[in-house]
Amino acid sequence: MAGAALRLQNLFEQLLGAPLPVRIRAWDGSQDGPPDAPTLVVRNRRALRRLLFKPGELGLARAWVAGDLDVDGDLYTALDLMAGLVWERGEDARTLAGALRDPEVRAAVRGLVKLAGPPLPPAPPPEEVRRGRGHLHTKRSDRRAISHHYDVGNDFYELVLGSSMVYSCAYWQAPESEGGTLEDAQRDKLELVSRKLGLSPGQRLLDVGCGWGSMAIHAAREHGVSVVGVTLSQEQAAYARKRVADEGLTDRVEIRVQDYRDVADGPYDAISSIGMAEHVGAERYLEYATDLYRLLGPGGRLLNHQIARRPRRDESAYSVDEFIDAYVFPDGELAPIGTTVTQLERAGFEVRDVESIREHYALTLRRWVANLESDWATALRLVSPGRARVWRLYMAASALAFERNRIGVNQVLAVKTTEAGGSGLPLRTRTWN
Repeated sequence: MAGAALRLQNLFEQLLGAPLPVRIRAWDGSQDGPPDAPTLVVRNRRALRRLLFKPGELGLARAWVAGDLDVDGDLYTALDLMAGLVWERGEDARTLAGALRDPEVRAAVRGLVKLAGPPLPPAPPPEEVRRGRGHLHTKRSDRRAISHHYDVGNDFYELVLGSSMVYSCAYWQAPESEGGTLEDAQRDKLELVSRKLGLSPGQRLLDVGCGWGSMAIHAAREHGVSVVGVTLSQEQAAYARKRVADEGLTDRVEIRVQDYRDVADGPYDAISSIGMAEHVGAERYLEYATDLYRLLGPGGRLLNHQIARRPRRDESAYSVDEFIDAYVFPDGELAPIGTTVTQLERAGFEVRDVESIREHYALTLRRWVANLESDWATALRLVSPGRARVWRLYMAASALAFERNRIGVNQVLAVKTTEAGGSGLPLRTRTWN
């Protein structure tokens, strides 16, 4: 009888309608597939049962997180080769029900069932978010979602993010191969935001989703502003407060565990929202924009730094990525940049500048993956093996998504103009480059 690897290659080819572009090594030691390609390691039959009970991305994600599936070779290459067959089949791809009308596909499924062994659904890995009841993006559900992602240990984030502790796209003057460093690029991003906001001594800045305090500290130290930073993460807030105290900035920086919807001590001269709006959700986005507009004084500026997805022909068909929703950012949603601009304008803002920095995020993510991989043993001591595997997969896949223009990231500068229409901006705004 043929080894499990050859049987899997044949079955996957029937199911996917195309040759599998990676090599397979199965639990019985057999191997099959392109000799020079990365190897998909199927460690046990449980991986197949996960795919059968949850066909598609969630089944693959569960198998990866649990360690039932692995990749031997370059992870980026493997993901890139697999993306066209599994993750990026397009809006016109066959549905599972349609595919099962094909006798060959039905035969392949029966073969996979036989190869998988006893038909018991494996329990999801413990790292998968457990859904509560109720509506999305309430204050309570947002606190749970933020805690799932951010309260996993500050030491782990230090390992991944490096000394800058900035968890958003850096701004690279030059890639590392040409002498740039992650720390320099993150400092340059914070300075870019500060210049776009026109920060000057004596102003008040609200940093929405302040993370570990890097933007708040930079703005206070380098530009002399008073800062209120808000986060829903207890661990982030504790870490940020210590950093503020160590910098001697407690008289100018206040870190709160507070929902942005509860901030009521405006007006502020400027608001930074860096990598936070992805958590807001489509149903709440106008509320988010309106709240920030309310908190600004006349002439105040908002810098909204946000990941965007490509628009769909049928926007009603958009659904959140299953792996990201279950393991990374519960309830997170991406919107096209045009939708974001429209909502900001509906809230009353004048949008003055949109800058895409998509390639910068790919460089940033690759650096974070390298940090994680270079100290993998420490990562496994700080978090569960499943959590570390979640991060490695999500960051590597995201880097490819930015490189291939499947998603982007944009900085949107918006102004609450005065009653007379004044923006306070120079005639040429691109003076910060």
